[in-house]
Amino acid sequence: MGRKRTPYLLLVPQMFLTVLLLIGLITGITQSFGVIPAFGLTEPTFRYYREVLTKPDLVRSVCYSLWIAFVSALLSAAAGVFLCAVLVAGHRTKGKIMRIIQLPIIVPHVVVALFVVNLCSQNGLLARIAFGLGLIGEQQEFPMLIYDRYGVGIILAYLWKEIPFIIYFVISLMANIDRKLGEAAVNLGADRIRAFFCVTLPLCANTICSGFLIIFVFALGAYELPFLLGATVPKALPVQAYIQYTHPDLQNRPYAMALNGIIIVISLLSAAVYFILIRKNLKDLSKTDS
Repeated sequence: MGRKRTPYLLLVPQMFLTVLLLIGLITGITQSFGVIPAFGLTEPTFRYYREVLTKPDLVRSVCYSLWIAFVSALLSAAAGVFLCAVLVAGHRTKGKIMRIIQLPIIVPHVVVALFVVNLCSQNGLLARIAFGLGLIGEQQEFPMLIYDRYGVGIILAYLWKEIPFIIYFVISLMANIDRKLGEAAVNLGADRIRAFFCVTLPLCANTICSGFLIIFVFALGAYELPFLLGATVPKALPVQAYIQYTHPDLQNRPYAMALNGIIIVISLLSAAVYFILIRKNLKDLSKTDS
């Protein structure tokens, strides 16, 4: 009897955390519609969402976050797939090379931000090397790669972390694709590059898209890197939400929740697409097995 209860007892911490998550989520969504009785706000309204999507500074924050998330995910997916193809072609999918690739994944984002500042700032290593080689007259002439309005420093930090993630996400599938398929394409007149794009890449497309969505959603909602490396104006959505949440005027709290609500909606849409891709992968696997 005790053994039968054990699985349910083990689920208790997970259920407790799930309840806390749901309470926080429901509270945040409710507050995003302007319902905070403690502050004298009792009437539901879409006003805060309308203002978030019409105020120039808040609109810039939304676009800034979407830009960073999309570019980071796109470049990470492209570079990760390219490196996967190189590793698979060289039969280097196991051993020390994979341990080296794993290292950036375990480095905290705050440490990565410190690396980027020391490397890419106008007083960083790259600027000093360029000055030493005579490429620039003074270090201040080095391009602004951090704290810029295009989020270059943030994107570089995400690339450091997420390219290895894509490699780990895709390489097992790519390495297990039957080589005879590519060889058949080559025998029919395709070169190896075309065989990769016409045979290997389509077979990995769903997995690559899934990895892209994971990185996109993570980068959209992450706070550390945009806070440490982002521009003063515009600010990323999570940073802007925190500023509104800690504003001295408590009437600004719904703006923070509306910004979080936008992140939630985009994340849910991405999760729906991810779920569709997973189901498609499972159907393809079941057809292959049958």
